[in-house]
Formats: sequence, C-alpha cells, structure tokens
Amino acid sequence: MLDLRRLHVLAEVARRGSFSAAADSLYLSQSAVSQQVATLEREVGLSLLERTSNGSKLTDAGQTLVNHAEAAIARLEEAEQEVAAIAGLEGGELRIASFPTASVGLLTEALSKFTGRHPSVRLSVTEAEPEESLPMLRAAEVDLAITFDYTLLPAKEDDRDIDRALLLTESMHVALPRDHPLAASDGVDLADLADEPWLCGARPSSCAELVVLACREAGFEPRIAFESDEYTVLQGYVAAGLGFTLLPDLALQGLRPDLVVRPIKPQTPNRRVWAATRAKGARSQATEAMVDELRATGDRVADGALKLAA
Repeated sequence: MLDLRRLHVLAEVARRGSFSAAADSLYLSQSAVSQQVATLEREVGLSLLERTSNGSKLTDAGQTLVNHAEAAIARLEEAEQEVAAIAGLEGGELRIASFPTASVGLLTEALSKFTGRHPSVRLSVTEAEPEESLPMLRAAEVDLAITFDYTLLPAKEDDRDIDRALLLTESMHVALPRDHPLAASDGVDLADLADEPWLCGARPSSCAELVVLACREAGFEPRIAFESDEYTVLQGYVAAGLGFTLLPDLALQGLRPDLVVRPIKPQTPNRRVWAATRAKGARSQATEAMVDELRATGDRVADGALKLAA
C-alpha cells in the first residue's frame, strides 16, 4: 500500500511548483522532499514528475496519484472534523470560499444569522472564483465553496466527491447608460449592439465565456474592448460609453445611478449560484447548517432581485 504521507508530499510539490517551495510549506528539508518523491517513484515504477524550466510538472501517472491522494487526505481531515463535531455546533471551524458578488449579496446575511444561532463556531471566508474555490474544496482547504455556472455554457463533468445545493438562479441583464436609445425599451436584442465594443470578465473565465457565447447566440462575434473581474469597474466603463456588458442579479444591488439594465431578447441567459460541499456523510454539522442558512437567504435575495430588475 502506498504511503499517504509520501503522496501528500508529491501533491504539495505539484501545488507549489518546486521542491524548495514544497519543503518550506511542509517544514521539511529539500532533500527530504526529494527522497520522499524518489521513494514513491520506485514504489510505483514510474516517473511522477517532470522537471522543466518552469518548475516541476506532474506526469499522467503523477496526476492520477495526486487526484486520489487529495481525495484521501480530504477524507482523513473530514474524519477529524466529524469526530470534533460529535458534540454538535458548540465549537469547531467552518471555512468558506465565495466569489465577490455572492459575498456581498448573499453570504453576509447568512453569516450574520449563522453566528447568531451558533456563536461558538469559528468562521473564516476566503474570496475565490469557482476556478479556484472548487480545487480548494477538493483539497479540504475549505469546507464550503459558493460557486456559479451558466446555463448557456456546457455543463462541467460531475464530481463524485462534491455535492451542490442550488441557492439562487439569476437572470443576466444588458447594462446600458441611462441616456442610451435602448434604455427605455422593455428588452434588448444583443444583435442591436453587434457593432459596439463589449466588456467582459478577465479571460480565461466562465464570466468572459458567457458574454462571448451570448453574443454568438445573437449572431455576431463580439469585439472585446476591456476586461475586468470587478463588476463595479465594468459598470464604470459602461457609464463612460466604452462598451456594453452583462450583469447578474446579485450585481444589481450596487448598480450605478447613471446606468439601467434591460432583459435580453429573445431569451435571457441565467447564472446559477451553488453551495458546494464534500459529499453527504463527509461534512460537518456546521457545514450543513450554513447551507440551510444560504438556501433561506437565496430565497429572500431572489425576491428582492425581481424588484431591482424592474
């Protein structure tokens, strides 16, 4: 049987990109890290790392081992958390990763209500997009990740180790300057803005993909003028007449007064917001309780979003 500690060392080298960085992270000498990886390679009879000018990269065999190692390490950490949670919600820690608009429009209220009910549970929040937070969840670096996806984009392959609870389904809206000719319309066909510059999230990202694909669905290839992961920045660009973009419901709570949003015709794309956790039976009572709070908050936010978009 492979030594889980050696697998953990291999995973850390892959994550950090070098033996020296992994050694620092694990509080080991660099030679000790090299010996652990070399021993593991002898045990499996295959090379697990490629040493390149850009750092250490996993081979196919190494990637396979790391995938299983991270799942095994996560399981052990979950076991420790479950043992600590036997006493209920009278202690322990709940680590959350969330993307910015969800943190402002969804998570803040849920955290407040959770703390009122379970003051002994320590809470921590890390800001991360789904591309970052889901790997953190798989590696047991967080207990809950608030993520999103778009119905217009191809679905990602399901992860057998992760459960998702739907918190909110948002509509996407076209953001326009208040004095734009289409600002008074009851909906906008994106094709009417085909010759205009467009704004999107920093690429590569699903936010950027959504804007590009929505425009393609309308029959044109958008000319992307500016990119930003901050909706407040994108709103500033739109207000300055530099282009157009799509905003989800959660971003409307901070909508600039000199902008309006309009539905997309003939069909509005949706963004789905999820609470992602490790599979049932492998998560703490605190995680379960936070998911319940987030679901309840999502219902309230959905009602408010309808009024904001009106």
